[in-house]
Amino acid sequence: MTTTKTPRQDIYSRISDQIIGALETGVKPWTQPWNAAHAAGPVSRPLRFNGKGYSGINVLTLWASAMERSFAAPIWMTFKQARELGGHVRKGEKGSPVVYANTIVKTETNEVSGDDVDRTIPFMKGYTVFNADQIEGLPAHYYAIASGTENPDERDERAEAFFSATGAKIEIGGNSAFYRIDTDYIQMPAFESFVDAQHYYATLAHESVHWTRHEDRLDRSFGRKTFGDEGYAREELVAELGAAFLCADLGLALEDRDDHAAYIGSWLKVLKGDKRAIFKAAAHAQRAADYLHRLQGEDRAAA
Repeated sequence: MTTTKTPRQDIYSRISDQIIGALETGVKPWTQPWNAAHAAGPVSRPLRFNGKGYSGINVLTLWASAMERSFAAPIWMTFKQARELGGHVRKGEKGSPVVYANTIVKTETNEVSGDDVDRTIPFMKGYTVFNADQIEGLPAHYYAIASGTENPDERDERAEAFFSATGAKIEIGGNSAFYRIDTDYIQMPAFESFVDAQHYYATLAHESVHWTRHEDRLDRSFGRKTFGDEGYAREELVAELGAAFLCADLGLALEDRDDHAAYIGSWLKVLKGDKRAIFKAAAHAQRAADYLHRLQGEDRAAA
């Protein structure tokens, strides 16, 4: 029996394999400050040609592509969009995959009642984009270089306001960070005990994503029962990705925590066992980030 892969399956496999390949080398493609030299940085979500940010799985695959090929620019566009802006993709350049998800409504006739029934069918299609570093002749701002850096040891007013507005109960003290669901609070060591501000906010972002899993918020469990099981690994992956998304939105670098290296093996096990796992994790992470943004009074549509 011959089985033919559909284009949709190929997209799942291609992007999942890209993430797996990075993890197998010990690299998490959501933690590298790959675009530090660009004016849109030092850290940013991947941006479309019009400045609108990508979301979900597209953030991960474009970050992975940027890291793999050392692109400084966080800006991406199709071959046609580059041409419309007066640029051209350099000969021999290889594009990066992104996906577009939506639904279509199909009207079918119920065999029993004879009534017409609308059925919503989800679909996903892939297309190719190129980084601004692969394109010549674009307007100057697509290649702008960053100037100056923030003092990483100062508290970040924007980040402070963001996490305060969530309303999460945050207890300060001790030497470990965690979210405790039964009493619904985040535990954070003192700001001064972190290596720098970036580590503090990255850790707070991670625990804030965990905070969204409470049943009164996004009610996310993955069937986790014990420490270290598959559900636990999936939730940690969601928190990792959600923190990366939030740090990108807030202009912060996502610094690795020492305990996260131990999770790579469990993530690989999950990802290799389910080609859609990274898509699911990215979708949950995006929902968590959007939930936290809505608590700021922001209405964020998916990009």
